[in-house]
Amino acid sequence: MNRTNVLSYNLAPFLFPALAILLLAAGSLPAQSVQHLTVAQPGGWPGLPVMESLERQTNGVRITWAGPSGYYQVYQKSNRLTAPWLTLGKATNLVGNLVIPQLYSNAFYRVSGPAAKYVGYKACLTCHLKICGYVTNTAHASAFSDPLFKAAGGQTNSSCLPCHTVGYGLPTGFAITNRNGVLTYNANLAGVQCENCHGPAGNHAASPDDPTVIPKVDIAAAVCGGCHNGPMQPTYGEWSSSPHAAVTPGALASMSSSINNISSCGRCHSGSVRLAMIDGQNPVLLTNDLDIAITCVVCHDPHQTNANPAQLRNPMSSTNYFSLSTSDPFTNVYNANTNINLCGQCHNSRGAAWTDTARAPHRSLQYNFLLGSIGEFPFASATFDPGAHAGLPDSAQYSVSGTFYLTNQCAACHMQPDAPPATTHSHTFAITSYQVCMNCHLTEPGSTGAGTVISNNVSLVIYQLNLWAALKAPPALRTNGAVAWEYTTAGGLVWQTNSSGFVTSWALLDSASFNNGPNSAGQAMIPDAIKKARFDLYVLVNDGTLGTHNLSFAFELLTAAQTLIQQELY
Repeated sequence: MNRTNVLSYNLAPFLFPALAILLLAAGSLPAQSVQHLTVAQPGGWPGLPVMESLERQTNGVRITWAGPSGYYQVYQKSNRLTAPWLTLGKATNLVGNLVIPQLYSNAFYRVSGPAAKYVGYKACLTCHLKICGYVTNTAHASAFSDPLFKAAGGQTNSSCLPCHTVGYGLPTGFAITNRNGVLTYNANLAGVQCENCHGPAGNHAASPDDPTVIPKVDIAAAVCGGCHNGPMQPTYGEWSSSPHAAVTPGALASMSSSINNISSCGRCHSGSVRLAMIDGQNPVLLTNDLDIAITCVVCHDPHQTNANPAQLRNPMSSTNYFSLSTSDPFTNVYNANTNINLCGQCHNSRGAAWTDTARAPHRSLQYNFLLGSIGEFPFASATFDPGAHAGLPDSAQYSVSGTFYLTNQCAACHMQPDAPPATTHSHTFAITSYQVCMNCHLTEPGSTGAGTVISNNVSLVIYQLNLWAALKAPPALRTNGAVAWEYTTAGGLVWQTNSSGFVTSWALLDSASFNNGPNSAGQAMIPDAIKKARFDLYVLVNDGTLGTHNLSFAFELLTAAQTLIQQELY
């Protein structure tokens, strides 16, 4: 379709008052170099232009929008009722954003673009037969015909149809009539199909070689959030408030500063990098798209059906050892360990060992702590002590479309079922209720005092390490202002002592540069037993739960650390 025909449809343009610019903080972050959908729309990818933001720039205003693939025209006008719309540039915009001069102090903007031409998944079969074969067997494909949806009256409910059909409400989209109880509708657009997530594909089907009309491929959570949101499906809202919705600033800075860090940090801190690595692609090519978070499709594969519930890429539980070092070839290890707990794919120790001296173990080692598969013990040759929480068989259950799944391990506590009428389980990943604990425990966590005992023993280990530093450490380690037993870059432990030097309280901070340890030369002077003890200490505190994930193992680590230190003290 040529540009004239595209623009001749002149879909009802969206207006956006420039007054909204005044509400934006002057110091707002710069826009992403790669544009992702940020405004969730019922049905998935928008079939009409959707204005997403206005950002004040030094040379004007940056306007962004999303809509069907194709050319767009941008307009501006003053706030006078009879003022004419002025075209800004030519109708050749493909990228969905434009920096334009602000001609008026209080202006309005609009965009017009290609019509939404929906054709249904059958038009995709010629070129995408394999992937369509998978998709047609997913729950998405039966979203319109699902018995529960039908029984609830959803097939005639205009508030439900945008998320259970393709393009509902648009001229070429799904339409339904009810005449004397007989429903008539275009069945080829029923259910959730390719165009819900990738946008209208009629122009692409008509001209497959035209690069300007290729449907969108966006891994942003907002694509899913248009439907998986609200009282029945609160997933998107919950995810938005979770840590998974943002890239850790330190990790983003690390990836941005070094190409090598893109693969090492990005495999778990950047959704775009992780998906590229899963697909066997080179993530270094994504240097302008690192700040996409751990979105829905990082954990769920919308194109596949497998034995895992909810189309998860990996199972919800496992007891196999797994630790993916940053130096390991990701694809080889990931493919060989697809049976590892989905959360454990990232929440593992990253190959940490007591021989490391530059940094403490990463704070992602929860899977290994749960299984008791990390740590140093003076009288044991191997480590594997799964706690009771590693094998939760019946602690909680949730239902999806009438099918009940038993959750276990991480999901049992961190993804407790949402309250009715929701039919999902929580994606805040926070412990929202201790009721799930009461299925196995007679008392709520915290009432037994176990956490206090663990914390007191952590204080004791720090005291003993300080005692070694004061009495036994080589003089060269005690004269440079460093904490003699710490890692070169301290792990973040800070503490307070009483007049006798005993540690009365401690905390784990994101940064504790003032407690840094000796340099590499100084690290060589630290006895192995002290290195093993500090390793056990940081394994415990970096799990972040004071032993909740594996209480008996936590006591084993503390006992081992104390024994190792005593070997050097006496």
